[in-house]
Amino acid sequence: MARTFQRKERLSAVSEINVTPLIDLAFALLIIFMITAPLLEQSISLELPVESPKNQGQSTEPRYRTISIDREGIYYWNTRPVTLEELSGLLENLSANPAPPVLNIRADAGLPYQQVITLIDLIQEKNLSEISLDTQVDVSQ
Repeated sequence: MARTFQRKERLSAVSEINVTPLIDLAFALLIIFMITAPLLEQSISLELPVESPKNQGQSTEPRYRTISIDREGIYYWNTRPVTLEELSGLLENLSANPAPPVLNIRADAGLPYQQVITLIDLIQEKNLSEISLDTQVDVSQ
């Protein structure tokens, strides 16, 4: 019985790239960065000066104020109903503060859109720029 050493398949070009070494390299680099990043942040040891607690101003002001408008168009400052003129005065007082709080605007979905725009215009007139518009998350999707 004689052996033949001929290949049955011809050599063909590989049309796919082997990405396994690339993935291994990416994971190795990720591990290296995860280990070294915390070490880089703590490389400078400092002993900061101590300040007495009585010199630190404790702010009793909340970091935000809520302005709500219900379906009938009634304005609320936090939970207290106010007129548009009273709201203008309250916003004027906030604008005098060097670090005014964020204004959280809550408006009913059935309210005409123009009333919300009127409120935003009033806020901009008082040179207040940090606002947040509350929305409801639709959980049905």
